[in-house]
Amino acid sequence: MLDKNTLFAMSLFPYLGFLWFLTRTKATPRLALTGFYALLVFVAVTIPAGIYAKVGLGEELANVDWLHGSAEAFLTLSNILVVLGFRQAVVQHRAGAQGEGD
Repeated sequence: MLDKNTLFAMSLFPYLGFLWFLTRTKATPRLALTGFYALLVFVAVTIPAGIYAKVGLGEELANVDWLHGSAEAFLTLSNILVVLGFRQAVVQHRAGAQGEGD
């Protein structure tokens, strides 16, 4: 059975493929694309935070609230960027559709 760390590392490759295709489409809202790339910052922060929690503190990352919360802040930021990017695209689409209907 795969352990969670191996699965976490292996999941990076499909995500990079997802980003590659998303970037090539040119239809993805810029802010949302930035949010999807910001998720890589979350991964880059979470890995050393998890190592520090284990080696330095002798705990799992999830058990060190201040460290876990700090890492999760990057996930929250990326989610906000994705939502705002797609919201902006929907608003622009609706404005364009209304303009055509007038």
